[in-house]
Amino acid sequence: MVDAHQTFVIVGAGLAGAKAAETLRAEGFTGRVILIGDEREHPYERPALSKGFLNGTEERDSVFVEPAAWYAEHDVELHLGQPVVNLDRAAHTVTLGDGTVLQYDKLLLATGAEPRRLDIPGTDLVGVHHLRRLAHSERLKHVLTSLGRENGHLVIAGAGWIGLEVAAAARGYGAEVTVVESEPTALHRVLGPEIGSVFTDMHIEHGVRFHFGSRLTEITGQDGMVLAAVTDDGTEHPAHDVLAAIGAAPRTALAETAGLALASRAEGGGIAVDASLRTSDPDIYAAGDVANAVHPLIGGRLRVEHWANALNGGPAAARAMLGQDVSYDRVPYFFSDQYDLGMEFSGNAVPGSYDQVVCRGDVGKRQFIAFWLSEGRVLAGMNVNVWDVTEPIQNLIRDGRPVDPEALSDPTVPLASFLD
Repeated sequence: MVDAHQTFVIVGAGLAGAKAAETLRAEGFTGRVILIGDEREHPYERPALSKGFLNGTEERDSVFVEPAAWYAEHDVELHLGQPVVNLDRAAHTVTLGDGTVLQYDKLLLATGAEPRRLDIPGTDLVGVHHLRRLAHSERLKHVLTSLGRENGHLVIAGAGWIGLEVAAAARGYGAEVTVVESEPTALHRVLGPEIGSVFTDMHIEHGVRFHFGSRLTEITGQDGMVLAAVTDDGTEHPAHDVLAAIGAAPRTALAETAGLALASRAEGGGIAVDASLRTSDPDIYAAGDVANAVHPLIGGRLRVEHWANALNGGPAAARAMLGQDVSYDRVPYFFSDQYDLGMEFSGNAVPGSYDQVVCRGDVGKRQFIAFWLSEGRVLAGMNVNVWDVTEPIQNLIRDGRPVDPEALSDPTVPLASFLD
């Protein structure tokens, strides 16, 4: 039972944490809600940091989850610019960086992830960037504008989603771009070689240079400024700025120190939670990038770092904290915008989990749907410049019955017909 005298604390003032606070109030919780964030900004959404805000098509104010006044109006206590430095499970307290100690009845960890760092000489030079926070995006936006004016060079380490979205934004400003990637294609670990090559070709058409099968080994400079990025084959790439886009690591230090169970690296890391997003401590939950959940649909553990997981995971955790029966089984979903290409991806199909990729539509014109199949079952689907098909794609994934690949590739066969 939940009563008005209880205090619910949320550590992490990103999208997952903010949506959890919203849901607690929407569900009628009248107790104390405390939202703690180590940034001074009010809670904001991250997709625009590498998309609309970075490329100049969206304003800064558009990234915030709610207007600043919303939190006071809904009696949500904000502690911004304050990291949590200690979690005492026995005492049910968290301690902030300024020494403030807060008691909780239920606690949600929505601590997110942090960008992985390049472990090479030269990363202390001015002009080496990461992209995770609004301040990072603001700085990078200024850099790209300057590079475009001066015909400057940006080297990006990593051809994942962040790397490619920044590459597209940089080319939009007129900057020269080189992407260094250890895999043989862009997005190789996410989409495999079959579809990763589609994105590779598109970026090449827009003037991006790729250096595949290599890693950065050094960033050279002069007077503290970047001059070049060197790869392990000895190639020296001219650079005025370097972006490290080599993935993110879940922020588990607080949970680990407190003795909460963590998922293994093979399972994707993060804080281990059950299908209701509860940790190994019955009064502590986790959601968003940091949570590694038992997924009823997939039948195993899954940690997802995308916007939709924070958007939906925060509310699911809030309802579980209120004692509701929760089974978080949403189909993973994310989207990307690059140049004139828009895409949505649903499902989970890491390389090795599927045995066939089926496309319907025109891949050459980048107007198609790709499906990843295992023994005829749809594991994932991605629609590229084809819209209003996310629901039937996700229904195919949920259904789990084998489909006829030839019929699936035929655009004249309605997707809904596979569910009859």
